[in-house]
Amino acid sequence: MIHCLQLSHYPILKQLELEEALLRSDRKNWCLINEGSTPSIVMGISGKPDELIDQDKLAERPLPVIKRFSGGGTVIVDEDTLFVTFIFQKDFHPFPAFPEPIMKWTGALYHSFFPALTLRENDYVIGDRKCGGNAQYIKKDRWLHHTSFLWNFKSAHMDYLLHPKKTPIYRSGRSHQDFLCGLEEHISKEAFITGLKEALEGICPLIDVQLEEALAISALEMRRSTQVC
Repeated sequence: MIHCLQLSHYPILKQLELEEALLRSDRKNWCLINEGSTPSIVMGISGKPDELIDQDKLAERPLPVIKRFSGGGTVIVDEDTLFVTFIFQKDFHPFPAFPEPIMKWTGALYHSFFPALTLRENDYVIGDRKCGGNAQYIKKDRWLHHTSFLWNFKSAHMDYLLHPKKTPIYRSGRSHQDFLCGLEEHISKEAFITGLKEALEGICPLIDVQLEEALAISALEMRRSTQVC
């Protein structure tokens, strides 16, 4: 079965701490959905702030900078970000727990209820514009895949992020404003979340759980990598 935890405006730092706990100290399969967070900049575990964030803008308009436990790129999140995270035991799926098969599975899952959403060079896109970035963590017996979908985005927020050294080919040098799009122009939030849960129920029984159950796991002693820079 899949345990589903649905949250609203749960701060991304607390969400990442919770995800890390569910990955490291639990054996259940999870889907976490969170509608929005306080504005924050989130980097992958090996991210270097000076190379990824405009330090002048950060000094002028400070935001929390968080280093998550997974790899991947840098994102800025806020009240208009929709987060979806999958945490599974490796033996739950028939495919091998490697990045490409995991991405193919998640991409097919989203596409099944939202055909406009496709996978392109490890990004979720609508047409040729990116609407979601993701990162993964694969350990001995479990894997995690988390995504921050742009429900909408503020250009001023995107200005915090420097143009990364490595970009997907399809970006073609475009600015953040020309490269990104929000989901709200294409689907309602209720339809997206309902479609996601129904798609998961087509695979396995889905059980809605309360935050307290997950927090009890988060309180256990474990190695923790999520941190504020």
